[in-house]
Amino acid sequence: MKLNYNHTVYACYLGYITQAIINNFAPLLFLTFQDSFGIPLEKITLLITLNFVTQLFVDFISAKFVDKIGYRTSIIIAHICCALGLIGMAVLPHLIAPYAGLMISVILYAIGGGIIEVLISPIVEACPSDNKASAMSLLHSFYCWGSVAVVLLSTLFLGGFGKQSWPILALIWALVPVFNTVYFTMVPINSLADETEPMSIKQLFSLKIFWIFAVLMLCAGASELAMTQWASAFTESALGVSKAVGDLAGPCFFAVLMGTCRVLYAKFGAKLDLIKAVTLSCCLCIFAYLIIVFSPSPIMSLIGCGICGFSVGLLWPGVFSLAAEKCPKGATAMFAFLALAGDLGCSTGPTLVGFIAGAFNDNLKAGLLAAIIFPIIMIIFAQILKRTEK
Repeated sequence: MKLNYNHTVYACYLGYITQAIINNFAPLLFLTFQDSFGIPLEKITLLITLNFVTQLFVDFISAKFVDKIGYRTSIIIAHICCALGLIGMAVLPHLIAPYAGLMISVILYAIGGGIIEVLISPIVEACPSDNKASAMSLLHSFYCWGSVAVVLLSTLFLGGFGKQSWPILALIWALVPVFNTVYFTMVPINSLADETEPMSIKQLFSLKIFWIFAVLMLCAGASELAMTQWASAFTESALGVSKAVGDLAGPCFFAVLMGTCRVLYAKFGAKLDLIKAVTLSCCLCIFAYLIIVFSPSPIMSLIGCGICGFSVGLLWPGVFSLAAEKCPKGATAMFAFLALAGDLGCSTGPTLVGFIAGAFNDNLKAGLLAAIIFPIIMIIFAQILKRTEK
């Protein structure tokens, strides 16, 4: 079968679904791990930190090694690591010390996830396309659909077959990166380094515009994750529902509208000014946070959560597209460091919310109000970018 660049893009869609699996599946099982293996919850939650730190490290070193060993080899290694991590999660806790088995599994799939995050966007950017920004937005929507699928299908599976069936579910999810490993061996792949003479990391760091994009990426990640990481807990407390309902009503509603935004931009956004679109999205994000925090109605707060998902949908892929357009010689290294900045934001946003909420007697609304600072900073730096462009 002769495969073309459409298949390359399809493989990248599956790559982001794989990323959604490794980021969203394990947190659904934390209480199950506690009950099954007797591991204290504080040690289990450290698995999130381990996943994040590993992906940050991979983001950092990817700028050095990806171009040297090639996109195809790197993305295949990434999917193998994701598959081994998910398989390890199902098997290793029953063969060795459970916590050690979980840690090894998380490190394995986090290595894969870090490489995927760095490489998927430049692979799509390097594909022949008339509208790169639309292609990038549609690509990133698949992380949203993957997140919804993981939460929804995993909840249904565990509800139907019992919590003790989670190792089988982990093996089922591992089939996605296994299939995509084979798929990526067959599709054509271009490199951004082939299209232009890439600048060195030192040259990249000397550009003022690169640091503007780095701040924008950090705030994009923080604006998104500040809500998603606390959406379930907020929905549970605001609506007084169970955790299962909270997982479905909060994060899924957020992810569906975030994915919808990205699909709509991919379809209709070709004629839009991307800097203006990012600025308007940040304004809508601020509005959504204000609804969540100040609305006396729990239902309105839930609607605000969905509006927030729609508002942040364009931010991450939009900044990637702007950076690729304004700094074409940044190549793979630029995507790696922007992913690193985004991941720092993904940690900073939820941490700030939790810290401020704790300072106000676990008042989650106070923490979410503080998160408004991130879209505000984005608006300021978007205007700086516009002036720098002129």
